[in-house]
Amino acid sequence: MIPRYSRPEMVAIWSPETKFRIWYEIEAHACDAMADLGVIPRENAEAVWKAKDVEFDVARIDEIEAVTKHDVIAFLTHLAEHVGSEEARFVHQGMTSSDVLDTCFNVQLVRAADILIEDTKGLLAALKRRAIEHKDTIRIGRSHGIHAEPTTMGLTFARFYAEMDRNLARLKTARAEISTGAISGAVGTFANIDPAVEEHVCKQLDLSPEPISTQVIPRDRHAAFFAALGVVASSIENVSTEIRHMQRTEVLEAAEFFSMGQKGSSAMPHKKNPVLTENLTGLARLVRMVVVPAMENVALWHERDISHSSVERNIGPDATITLDFALARLTSVIDKLLIYPDNMMANMNKFPGLVMSQRVLLALTQAGVNREDAYKMVQRNALKVWETECDFKSELLADEDVVKALGTEGIEEKFDLGYHTKHVDTIFKRVFG
Repeated sequence: MIPRYSRPEMVAIWSPETKFRIWYEIEAHACDAMADLGVIPRENAEAVWKAKDVEFDVARIDEIEAVTKHDVIAFLTHLAEHVGSEEARFVHQGMTSSDVLDTCFNVQLVRAADILIEDTKGLLAALKRRAIEHKDTIRIGRSHGIHAEPTTMGLTFARFYAEMDRNLARLKTARAEISTGAISGAVGTFANIDPAVEEHVCKQLDLSPEPISTQVIPRDRHAAFFAALGVVASSIENVSTEIRHMQRTEVLEAAEFFSMGQKGSSAMPHKKNPVLTENLTGLARLVRMVVVPAMENVALWHERDISHSSVERNIGPDATITLDFALARLTSVIDKLLIYPDNMMANMNKFPGLVMSQRVLLALTQAGVNREDAYKMVQRNALKVWETECDFKSELLADEDVVKALGTEGIEEKFDLGYHTKHVDTIFKRVFG
């Protein structure tokens, strides 16, 4: 990803320097295990660790690869330059390139998942804080973009919290699924390397041995991992879309923080645009973009091909770097989000009392009016409010049929906002415990 949408800690996971360091650790730990088994001399295994503090020369490895046309061989050649040709002659004994590449890739994905999990925890903390802050802040709920019934801003934050909490569970599951390594040799039969080597290497890297690999770790694991990232991205867009709607001039129930010196438009000085959440909507598309290629990588020829390789070299860093940035940005947006309770109340009262129509409908049915007639009685008064913005309660009080069924006091009591918020505490207890 371009630096504009990147954060250093996640970028570092995907740097060539980090990759080669992981490759080196895989090879060195494998040598230790083979020495324990008596497959290679102990002194050769120990010699490999002479490079433990080496900063591998990326340019030199690229130079070698330009000749060999093979990245792992280029690295092994460069490693021998540091360790010594004779001392390094048992490095990669019985292994195949995918043992190094796949195990490294999964180490990187696990590290990336750890960052994403912490990012999500930070977002959850921000959402919870704002939910509690605005638990009782009344706003109109909308369906199809149209006023429906009263809710609270706290419930809006709470539902986003619950969604992100499910995403936290998804990320933890994805991390667990991708936490495997394979050092099983050509076509995965362990013909040239003992399974104990795989067990040792995986233990050193905090991975579990892949129960059965071919020449690669099965890609359904990776498909599930990237699918989880896609769901998280969709949730980010879900939150962002709500904020973008609330910031519309004719709504203005909430808005992104507008910093000192910030400019909204090159042409119109008055503009304060929801640029951060619009940006997040776009970034969510980029993360979701990797899901289908990851799923298409599952079907490889026989024990392996490398049709997945070029895809993963791109989607691994791109998806995790983008999602890391997006989660951090959304956390900042939520933390600083400006809330306008007065505007929320004004919007709800644009058509005075209209949002109480269902309560009146239910009261009429409970008073003995059949549902079809009750619906007609309420709707004929509601439509007047739509057309003239008159007061819904006044229209009901002037409707003889409604008054006959409910009485004046019966109509009056149906316009208490507290009716719609009486179970907020119950919902909060379900969400936050």
